[in-house]
Amino acid sequence: MPASEVVPQINIAPRMDANAAIITHMVTVVLMHSPFLGPSSMRPLADELASDGVAVLLVDLQMTVNEAPVHQRLIGAFADALDDSGVTGPLVLVGHSGAGPLLPAFADALELDVQGLVFLDSDLPTPGKAWRDTVDPALVSQVKASVRGGRLPRWDLWFAEDPLRLVPAGLREEMRDEAPEVPWEFLKEQRPVVEWSGACGYVLLSPVYEEAAARAEALGWPVERVESHHLAAATSPSTVAAALKSVISRL
Repeated sequence: MPASEVVPQINIAPRMDANAAIITHMVTVVLMHSPFLGPSSMRPLADELASDGVAVLLVDLQMTVNEAPVHQRLIGAFADALDDSGVTGPLVLVGHSGAGPLLPAFADALELDVQGLVFLDSDLPTPGKAWRDTVDPALVSQVKASVRGGRLPRWDLWFAEDPLRLVPAGLREEMRDEAPEVPWEFLKEQRPVVEWSGACGYVLLSPVYEEAAARAEALGWPVERVESHHLAAATSPSTVAAALKSVISRL
């Protein structure tokens, strides 16, 4: 499905216990890919949701991460994309990986009705902190040492073992081609300080983010766990879509 394409809105039937009344929500699910990847990393999930009759919008944010200030450019481009799409509320915003902590800022940039945020295998918001303040210092040192000309290598080159090896060949090359070389300044930029008091949910894909999922549970958010890996939205879209719809139904 091309970026910024919207399918007609229909009801999403929530998962409820036997004693609960069935409630349906008319929402458009807005998917945001990681700033370190491109929209192809989320396209299989978008296609799966659309095939289930869910209204979905996949936003392409690739070109906004090329120059600092990246956060400001990301948020502005996101708001413009929503305006250009013609989508109407209510919305549920879903952010994968590095897009997750920015969800409150994405929501704040819109005049549309945002009914909830869902964090997809990501950290929770850390307003006022930079990426480098929230991860293992060893990873920061490793990544910083790889900077050339003020830019980071593609995300898949950050690790000893290629994370894209888990993705089928055709899609793998598309994801690799889309992955940007973002400015090192991006990882030093403070994340926007934005308050969000609305509904939130969490979908865990990999053990790396178990702590974030546990924090979400402690906050009383609906949480679904998928025993897979960080890129499961690309490789197991039906499973991830089912978990995402379950969380959305309980927001």
